[in-house]
Amino acid sequence: MMNGRVVLESFPAGGPRGSWPAEEFARDRRREGQRAEVVMDLSSDAFLVIVRGQEASGPAAA
Repeated sequence: MMNGRVVLESFPAGGPRGSWPAEEFARDRRREGQRAEVVMDLSSDAFLVIVRGQEASGPAAA
């Protein structure tokens, strides 16, 4: 956990045109009840699916 967030998954920014795997992964986590969101990590050129705050210490951190 860093800055009150947990990274659930990381996706390279250079995915196939028309493909949004990070957004799809986050959507599926939200359907499961997690407050997942997608952020860009410029240093690694990747999209990260994260949860913030108290949820970060819940089941998502396992």
